Amino acid sequence: MQLTEIRIAGFGGQGVILSAMVLGKAASIFEKGYATVTQNFGPEARGGACSAQLIISDAPVAYPYVTQPDIMVVMSQEAYNRFAPELKDGGTLIVEQDLVRVTGLDKKKEIKVYGIPATRIAEGLGKKMVLNSVMVGFFTALTGLLDPDAVRKAVADSVPSNFRELNLQAFDKGFECGSTAAPDNVEAQLEAETVTEG
Repeated sequence: MQLTEIRIAGFGGQGVILSAMVLGKAASIFEKGYATVTQNFGPEARGGACSAQLIISDAPVAYPYVTQPDIMVVMSQEAYNRFAPELKDGGTLIVEQDLVRVTGLDKKKEIKVYGIPATRIAEGLGKKMVLNSVMVGFFTALTGLLDPDAVRKAVADSVPSNFRELNLQAFDKGFECGSTAAPDNVEAQLEAETVTEG
């Protein structure tokens, strides 16, 4: 795994920080790579803006802060509005498609956009709170940065035992969606929605 800068952002209660911790654990413990995670909360515990910066690498990480993300995972409109401009040219943007409307991306940047209704999928499994595991599965399949087995182990190792099976199901659902996702289809859909709403 080469050095990759990742920002995960949303609001409190969506499991933003846990998502970063799971991916960092997969890289550093279960794949023997290196990872750093830093986090930022708004003043509210739940419902306020929060984000996590994750760097994964096959060599020690000298600077723990994300300067220009290669990949951004966004789970709220506020987070999108605040952080999307930071994404580097050629980067990948992953959004919770029911909560984020993708508009105003820099046309000079070649950004691949992928969306997944993670909250709806989590609700279908019986617990909205596992939407972060859906996003982690989706991320894992799309990016190919981490071994899926390593991430699954990290999910199992990071959640309470009574929710372990549910989180693994959520991971698998997200991974399945990510395995068949195509950025062009998502962009076309988002453009169509913009035209319809406009």
